[in-house]
Amino acid sequence: MKLLSLNTYNYRRGGSDTVFFEHDKLFQENQWNTAVFTMQHPNNEHSSWDKYFVNELEFGNDYSFFQRIVMASKIIYSWEARKNLDRLLKVFNPDIAHVHCIYHHLSPSVLSLLKSKNIPVVMTAHDLKLACPAYKMFNENGICEKCKNNNLIHVMRNKCIHNSLPASTLVAVESSIHKLLGLYKNNLDKVVVPSIFFKIKLMEWGWPEEKLNYIPNFIYAEKFKTNFKPGEYFLYFGRLAPEKGIKTLIEATKQAAVKLRIIGTGPIEDEIKILVKENEENIQMLGYKSGDDLWDEVKHARAIVLPSEWYENAPMSLLEAYACGKPVIGAKIGGIPEMIQENKTGFTFTSGDSQQLATKLTHIQNLPNSEIEQLGKNAREYVESTFTRQRYFEDMLDLYASLGVSTNGLKQKYTGVENGCAN
Repeated sequence: MKLLSLNTYNYRRGGSDTVFFEHDKLFQENQWNTAVFTMQHPNNEHSSWDKYFVNELEFGNDYSFFQRIVMASKIIYSWEARKNLDRLLKVFNPDIAHVHCIYHHLSPSVLSLLKSKNIPVVMTAHDLKLACPAYKMFNENGICEKCKNNNLIHVMRNKCIHNSLPASTLVAVESSIHKLLGLYKNNLDKVVVPSIFFKIKLMEWGWPEEKLNYIPNFIYAEKFKTNFKPGEYFLYFGRLAPEKGIKTLIEATKQAAVKLRIIGTGPIEDEIKILVKENEENIQMLGYKSGDDLWDEVKHARAIVLPSEWYENAPMSLLEAYACGKPVIGAKIGGIPEMIQENKTGFTFTSGDSQQLATKLTHIQNLPNSEIEQLGKNAREYVESTFTRQRYFEDMLDLYASLGVSTNGLKQKYTGVENGCAN
């Protein structure tokens, strides 16, 4: 069997890229032949398919006027991506194509090409771009769903893309054309939604239920070493951006007088540093960390906090925290509450409510270590039993089979170790 995976980047830039890599790896482990199609980038991992990748295109780069015109046309419909993919398809004829994030960099031009060749196409909705031109349904005023009636003038009014009128205008035009021509709805056979919340939200914005399939993400839990012993600090790790609720977390930390460590970088990093300076005795900013350095901080935390103030989908960071044996305090927004078993694997609070979050922080700070250890063990058990490769693989095979892909009893041939706990 042959699987083609499409994504903007061929390196782990964020959670969606992690899913892209792990999905491809999972099918390789189960004797599928796989190929990938992405954009050229200096950080890309080596790939035998990179001669087909499209040229790098990034918002914010220093392009000449002519380059900007070319970039704008590619964002709307990339003939380069279509041409390069056509070359790839001449040497690799997939049974199915699975699309991840392709929006501005590959564009839906690749979808119409795949459709014309009768290749079934599935997309995983890692964000809300299929509904909201700005991905997030969030702007400087908070949650925003003003474009639900397809009046995309709001994208420009609110400068939803990088707070830039030109960029926002371009994306408004792009989205208008894509919606008018049905470049996503008409060319995607199925859309995978990792959270029930996203399924409901896409339906509210006009996507038919029969096109949406709920398949939660998975994680290689056995690769994470556990440490159930509670630490003395709470930890946030992730992007430092307005929608992530970091300012609310800092205010709650001050109210609860607990210790907090923050890992990550992002557009509001300087603002966060100013806020942290007022409470340096309790709050530390550790900058960017990855690999063992990151997991060491996670394993020695008391609990992980996800204070999001936008419609999160199904955060991989939450599963990673569970895999390390740590409970999670998460905002009741988007798909986060679906992943937290209240008082068993963690706790929830009203998004944006610093007082309520402070109460949760205080509660966990005062819990006996034995109870926090049990929460961590519950979290590890939950992630090992629910967010598994076996379950994900079987669900995906069922989806592919529904599109006419012959899986030939591959469920029974699944290979891979499950439930291996590395302590």
